[in-house]
Amino acid sequence: MSSRRQILGALGAAPVTAALGSTGAHATTAAPAAAPVTGGGRVRPAPIIAVSAADTPEQIVAKAAHVVPRKGQLAWQRREITAFTHFGMNTFTDREWGSGAEDEATFAPPAVDTDQWIRTYRAMGAELAMITAKHHDGFTLFPSRYTPHSIRNSPGRPDIVRRYVDSARAHGLRVGIYLSPSDGSELPHAWHATWIASLREKQAQGGTLTSVELTALADGDRAPSGLGRFGNGSAVRKHTLPTLVPGDDRADAVRSGKLPTFTVHVNDYDAYYLNLVYELFTEYGPLDEFWLDGANPWADAGITQEYRFDEWFRVIKALSPDTVVFGGPNGVRWVGNESGIGRETEWSVVPTTADPWTYHGEWLLPHGPSAADIGSRARLTEPGVTHLSWFPAEADVSNRPGWFHHPGEQPKTAAQLFDLYEKSVGHNTTLLLNVPPSKAGTIDAADVTELTAFGRRVREVYGRPAAKNADGTTTFDRVVVREDIEHGQRVAEFAVEAEAGGAWRQIAAGTTIGHQRILPLAAPVTARRVRVTVLAARAEPRLGRTTLHRAAG
Repeated sequence: MSSRRQILGALGAAPVTAALGSTGAHATTAAPAAAPVTGGGRVRPAPIIAVSAADTPEQIVAKAAHVVPRKGQLAWQRREITAFTHFGMNTFTDREWGSGAEDEATFAPPAVDTDQWIRTYRAMGAELAMITAKHHDGFTLFPSRYTPHSIRNSPGRPDIVRRYVDSARAHGLRVGIYLSPSDGSELPHAWHATWIASLREKQAQGGTLTSVELTALADGDRAPSGLGRFGNGSAVRKHTLPTLVPGDDRADAVRSGKLPTFTVHVNDYDAYYLNLVYELFTEYGPLDEFWLDGANPWADAGITQEYRFDEWFRVIKALSPDTVVFGGPNGVRWVGNESGIGRETEWSVVPTTADPWTYHGEWLLPHGPSAADIGSRARLTEPGVTHLSWFPAEADVSNRPGWFHHPGEQPKTAAQLFDLYEKSVGHNTTLLLNVPPSKAGTIDAADVTELTAFGRRVREVYGRPAAKNADGTTTFDRVVVREDIEHGQRVAEFAVEAEAGGAWRQIAAGTTIGHQRILPLAAPVTARRVRVTVLAARAEPRLGRTTLHRAAG
């Protein structure tokens, strides 16, 4: 609904939108009522809009007001909580960063109760579950045809990804997969041997070793388990996806056209990574989110791998057009911290310094993903900006101190998690909450207890609006304000007022709204009516439903 002022009845139900002035109140700003004109025509809403060198600052801001989410992004933001599952070789070596030289037999869970994992995720309120199919060590939790460093060579050959996606779907959750681009198992063997020798010399001379170096030394008597494709300097050449292996069970389906094929021009490692992507999408899909980051534990040691993100994004789009890709075009971005907290001013529309289809989005943000200001007018209009993108934030955090389960660590409490919910989902981000299973193949009972209490608390407070008092007023200590983000994100400043005894007073204020803004109040307020006034906007604001809630007893 289009309005700069919204009057909310005392019940906190669907808002009543009043024409300006009809309530005796006055709007503070006059945002344009119609889409602005650029280049001789109206701005056409789109998830990505190019910026021209001839655009004025006003035209750029007008374009930003018409950047809108695509279908997959809109569904992703409405889910609010995603469960993240870090389970793999590190679970059994008690590490956070693996080496890639581990013995595959080390991964030996006595049982894997993925149903218990998913039940826990549902209880905490997650609607999507995402598993780490390959972390930086390169060990795959599915039987890939392209690497020996996988569950194919582990006791029992348990296809963890298959069990996970089947359990998630059986319990009504959507599915995501994290496939780390970094891969220690694919480090070049000759380089690795030289590096290990240098680390041993460094240690003998009393030098201080990093955690990555210590991990490498601990496994230094073993070569990386893969084929040496990461950062090996191989040339870009033509590859066909899937790259069939001897005895490949997909050969007939590929030959008949039942399975798609792609021609890509990439180096050896990119071809390997894309073959893993192909396996995951064609054998475990549909996938609602695909997660890839930019971590490289070996960069300081001199190993780098230039990724052809443009080819990756092209293949993923062809395989699954609606999948939201972390760091990808029409995807989602890292919020900039691993504390699970969104900014007070959190824009889903951000500027980039190149076409988002050409590179990982984190490196295209003018001041990086951790900048305090990522989408203001100043950022949109500064030199070097070439595109405006719908690129909403995902706030990642682990339920434990580490991303993988370690026996000596304790989980966050339900109260801590509730606070994070309000500072992530309530700050126009989604909450990506990591809950790592133990080497026993289950989530610890202490975690389950706190996560279940957290989910119950969110439902109690935000599952429905606060009840009406006997005299027709409502007592509340939380206000939830929303924009109708199908039409973009436009509000830059707003205020909330409450009416009691015939007088209006301001009880809260903020900058951006986006999908959802939760405003905890300093103390409970009892009021007959509440109104939201937009004080600044990039175009005519489209407010969604505003609701009142009570968290205090």
